[in-house]
Amino acid sequence: MELYRRYGPALLRKAERMLQDRDEAQDLVQGLFLDLIQRPRAAADLPYLYRAITNRCLNHLRDRGNRGRLLSQHDQALRGAPGTQIDEIVLDRQLLGSLARCLDVQAWEILVYHFIDDMTQEEIAALLGTSRKTIVRRLKRVRDEASRLAGTVPATAPQDVS
Repeated sequence: MELYRRYGPALLRKAERMLQDRDEAQDLVQGLFLDLIQRPRAAADLPYLYRAITNRCLNHLRDRGNRGRLLSQHDQALRGAPGTQIDEIVLDRQLLGSLARCLDVQAWEILVYHFIDDMTQEEIAALLGTSRKTIVRRLKRVRDEASRLAGTVPATAPQDVS
C-alpha cells in the first residue's frame, strides 16, 4: 500500500513517542492501515492519519491505565482461588498413579475434587451427599497416604507399647 510506505515511518515515530513502546506503536499503526484497507473510501491524507494515530495512542494509553487500575482493585477476584497442594508436596504422575492404586473410589474422587478442581470441603460434601466432617476425615487419610507414598513420614505410625 502506497500510503503505508509514504506515511508509515512518520506515524510509527509519532506513536512510539507517545507510547514509549515500539511494539505497541507498531501494532497501532498496522491496525490503522488495516482499517484503511477494509474501508477503501475513507479519506487518507496526512492530517487525517496523524489525528487517527494520535486518537488511537490516547485510547490505548487510557485503556492501559484503566486496565492497571481495575486489575489492582480486583486482583484477587480476577486471579481466582490459589491452587492447592497436598502439604507442599508437588504431585507428579508417579505419586498420582500410586494414590490411584491404593485409594478407594470415593477417596480418589475427593482428592480430585479438592486438590485438582479446588473445590471446598462444603462443596464436596454437598456433591457427594455426605457431611463436611466426613470429607475432612477422608482428606486427612488422603494426605497421610500421599505423605507415606512420597516418603515424608514413616510407613507405619509408632505404636504405644504401654
